[in-house]
Amino acid sequence: MKWVTRERVKVDRVACPWLIKKFIDPGAAFLFVPAERVLQVAKQEGAIPFDVPDVELGHHDGRCSFEALVGKYHLRDPAIRLLAQIVHGADVDEDLYGRPEAAGLKAIAEGFRSLGLKDDHEILAKECIVYDALYAYCQHLVQRGRG
Repeated sequence: MKWVTRERVKVDRVACPWLIKKFIDPGAAFLFVPAERVLQVAKQEGAIPFDVPDVELGHHDGRCSFEALVGKYHLRDPAIRLLAQIVHGADVDEDLYGRPEAAGLKAIAEGFRSLGLKDDHEILAKECIVYDALYAYCQHLVQRGRG
């Protein structure tokens, strides 16, 4: 399936593709386009839009797009739910959870945007290892009863 979102990825727009590929749609293809073209491209390409206003898989009720995906696809993994809190804190101004890891994730996301990588696909490819590591960290916390 194709998925489409805004170009110039950061936090939610990296976390969502990571989540989609790992837990929802392993064969997913991602399109990154100017914000004003997301809905048009979604229609043209038969793609699922995410992390843009007025779509199902966007920000709602103070929650981020990653949280919308977790809810829609009924992901019950406690480590994913903990990761959702961290992504939320890094992405949304009004942090609901107060996870201290969120500030670090936000800094890492800003750093990736500053590396001068060629495009969003390259950022996504390089930054996914961060989410793999963060997910492993969340699994560790959950196993220790600290999540």
